Amino acid sequence: MSLQRRRERYILLHMWKILNKAVSNDLKIQFVLRPRTGYKAVVPPLRGGATTYHQSLYDNSFAVSGPRLWNCLPVSLNKIKEFDSFKRQLSSMLQRIPDKPPVPGYSCPNNNSLLEWKLDLTTLELWAVKIVDDPVAAH
Repeated sequence: MSLQRRRERYILLHMWKILNKAVSNDLKIQFVLRPRTGYKAVVPPLRGGATTYHQSLYDNSFAVSGPRLWNCLPVSLNKIKEFDSFKRQLSSMLQRIPDKPPVPGYSCPNNNSLLEWKLDLTTLELWAVKIVDDPVAAH
């Protein structure tokens, strides 16, 4: 797993902890439960007229990247209430998504973020997660 993919996985794990109140929500990230799509995080708006520098800071902040990544998760994953089960199912899903980090001097299909792979029509079926009974969580 590339460093970028591990970082995005960690962000998703932390977002789960915020949603389930396992850690404090200092950034006041809000979640909305929708019947069809499950829990969705609210991405804070950017003020109008922001410079490119401020746009970049905004895009790379946890308060924005966390909700954007969380909103990529399939409903079957974002409704899991047990942390260890969520962690295993997330890891299983991430192993199916291509992990092709950019390498200087070589071309790559995108910047390897889960956000971009989600938009790639060739990987669409990889995002369909079916939760199987977790034998470890059952004990």
